[in-house]
Amino acid sequence: MLHNEQITIHRDMGIPLSDGTRLSAQVWMPEGCDTTPLPAILEYLPYRKSDGTAARDHGMHLHFAQHGYVCLRVDRRGCGDSDGVFDDEYSEQELSDGEEIINWIAAQPWCSGRVGIQGISWGGFNGLQLAMRRPPALKAVISIGTTVNRYTDDIHYKGGIQVSENIGWAATATSWNSMPPDPALRDNWRDLWMQRLESTPFLAQTWMQHKNRDDYWKHGSVCEDYNAIKAPVLVMGGLHDGYRNAMSELAENASAVVRAVVGPWNHKYPNISTISPAIDYLSEALRWWDHWLKDQDTGVQNDPQYRAYVMDSCTPDTALTHRDGQWISEETWPSAQVTKREFHLISESNPAKTVTTDLLCGQGCGEYFPFGFGPGELPDDQTADNSRALCLDLPEMDTTDILGAPQVTLTISADQARAQVFLRLCDQRPDGTSNLITMGMLNLRHHVNDSELSDLTPETPVTVTISLDQSAYRLPAGHHLRLAVSPSYWPYAWPEAKPVTLTIHQASLSLPCRNTLASKDEYNFASPIPMQARPLKTRREGEEEKTWKTDPISGDFTLTIRSGRNETEDLVHGLITGSEMSEIWTIHPDDPASARVELTWDRWLTRDGMTAHSTLTTKMSTTEDHFCIVQDFRALENGEEIFKREMKDDIPR
Repeated sequence: MLHNEQITIHRDMGIPLSDGTRLSAQVWMPEGCDTTPLPAILEYLPYRKSDGTAARDHGMHLHFAQHGYVCLRVDRRGCGDSDGVFDDEYSEQELSDGEEIINWIAAQPWCSGRVGIQGISWGGFNGLQLAMRRPPALKAVISIGTTVNRYTDDIHYKGGIQVSENIGWAATATSWNSMPPDPALRDNWRDLWMQRLESTPFLAQTWMQHKNRDDYWKHGSVCEDYNAIKAPVLVMGGLHDGYRNAMSELAENASAVVRAVVGPWNHKYPNISTISPAIDYLSEALRWWDHWLKDQDTGVQNDPQYRAYVMDSCTPDTALTHRDGQWISEETWPSAQVTKREFHLISESNPAKTVTTDLLCGQGCGEYFPFGFGPGELPDDQTADNSRALCLDLPEMDTTDILGAPQVTLTISADQARAQVFLRLCDQRPDGTSNLITMGMLNLRHHVNDSELSDLTPETPVTVTISLDQSAYRLPAGHHLRLAVSPSYWPYAWPEAKPVTLTIHQASLSLPCRNTLASKDEYNFASPIPMQARPLKTRREGEEEKTWKTDPISGDFTLTIRSGRNETEDLVHGLITGSEMSEIWTIHPDDPASARVELTWDRWLTRDGMTAHSTLTTKMSTTEDHFCIVQDFRALENGEEIFKREMKDDIPR
């Protein structure tokens, strides 16, 4: 137990669940809350509070506690310092546990009975999902980097196409959950460790078995019943993140109070984004909490429903740290200030156009999750990829602010029964570079609906409409838009097993354009305020690497991503943790079925002379009809192997 400026920090407060499982919470508790109860703020994650998110959690929750809140950071069942075993992301077990946590918090003598929940990514997802279940004490939500649709807008599938991060995330999540609790907190830490190792789920298998939008993905998808959410929601996200659509979707469809903020950020809280301008998230969050949890008039109900940062055009930069632009403000969303402009790119009077699979198209894709960890995370100049795609150019326009989700309608046929189509909307700049604005994609076997796969009849056209991701982008006069169409986009997504030629018979673009150009910020956010840093010691810092290479003998084309050995010592409680990672993505330019990846995660934890270590090697390859997965999983204690398991399966495409 620690004390920090009249805040008592409990490292390991136990939360008992109805089945006897004990969850572990770190709690920031202001002095006097035992006699004058306070509202509580919950963050509920699997990412190991003792080491995984300790640095981020410390300053944020300490700040909220100093402003009159009891803050709880709870490790999910089977993760970090909590008992039990992990089953899957956003499972019924996770969400029912979450309801129990909220009910338990509200019943404590130090709590006023009002609870708010906040989180980014996983914590943003389950915050919305718990709001759908309406526990009585949950009075407000802040959800960041989140989604309303687990199938169409998460890290697994987009447009019914398996994104490459699906297997990458399966490897990362398995590695995250492979470590034991902190031995300083659990006498039975080794038994708990063995229990979670032996119960490790084969996540990749589960996610690939559900290739269509079925009940598995509908569970926890807020879009299934927006009206189930009654608590007010502040939803935020970044235009350089993989999650760009929830802000618009919630503002448009939820009946609860929703305020949406769309910034230029990557996958980070808005005050610590590595892409500026960042904003003072802590103060914005306190305005939200103070209004809904303390009945203070902070003006949040008068805030515009939708605030977005319209980014200026810029030279493509894979390590971008700043975007110029303007904050715009829309009192309601959808906005009457946004008009859809229609462009017919290929019509019946024009000759149809074709494009054939080129597996080198996609090198400029960037990563689904830009975290600011290293070079090459953001999209590169699209010129090279465009040269390998079918490009449909729009006429030059006056300066235009694109605000919303562009939609593309295609009448399209393929010479194979299975095909994909990828769409990228690019800013063609006078300097000759091409900047990616937004993208969308579709597995054409979902041309009927996304709940079943229907093979195409070769050479028979079908008509489909594809929504691109939400945008807030200023296209200057003298620039023009380019829609790039391709049948593959490796390594962002797994290609079909055979090359395909697509024929575009008709194509049109519906472009959401804001009628008013902002000449200055229409809403002013304050700059971030400093948070108290957690005392950490970097014992080793590995280099980040991202390289492309062609094998001169085999002709294979390979992307290698490495994060060198990193090791950190927490100077508050003494735990030492480290990790090392590599990803090797390979394809032969003439053979889509040659696509394969090898991912390796090493992770370790040291406490009082004991080192727990896990190694996970994940391999995925393809055949014409199957995805082939093999995971080799080992755990060692002080260098001696104590656990070994191989998980493998061949899953139909």
